[in-house]
Amino acid sequence: MALEAAARRASEAGLGVEIVDQPFAGEAANAGASIAERLLAGGHEHAASRCLILGGETTVTIGDGGAGMGGRSQELALSAARVLRHSGVALLAAGTDGRDGPTDAAGAVVDGTTWEAVAAAGRDPARDLQHHDSYAALASVDALIKTGPTGTNVMDMVIGIR
Repeated sequence: MALEAAARRASEAGLGVEIVDQPFAGEAANAGASIAERLLAGGHEHAASRCLILGGETTVTIGDGGAGMGGRSQELALSAARVLRHSGVALLAAGTDGRDGPTDAAGAVVDGTTWEAVAAAGRDPARDLQHHDSYAALASVDALIKTGPTGTNVMDMVIGIR
């Protein structure tokens, strides 16, 4: 129902909409790159704009290098930002419950300028991604989405607009 509601709103806004039937899963960084590549690949040849809507839940595996702060939606978004550089694509990744990991953010919105903007803000986005410090990276460019608790928890969602 959450995906269908998002699709209705996108359609009302005049976007060509595709709901992806297969839930996204796996490592958040890998999912973010894969979804961004799918957005860049095109589709909906007859639509002026394309909206790709997905639901699912990823994981973040913390290695020996320790971790910064962030959640799976934030890590997915930061990883997608690397792929989306210099494109006209925007992507929102967020938890429907309004909270992503141990943070006060539901997720983030990124676009073709985000990766370089994080670097221009004095951060190393590749290092932040590697050390799972997506919150700090995305906060540095005001890309975090903070909704507060929503009272529902059905899935994480990704909405990409091309």
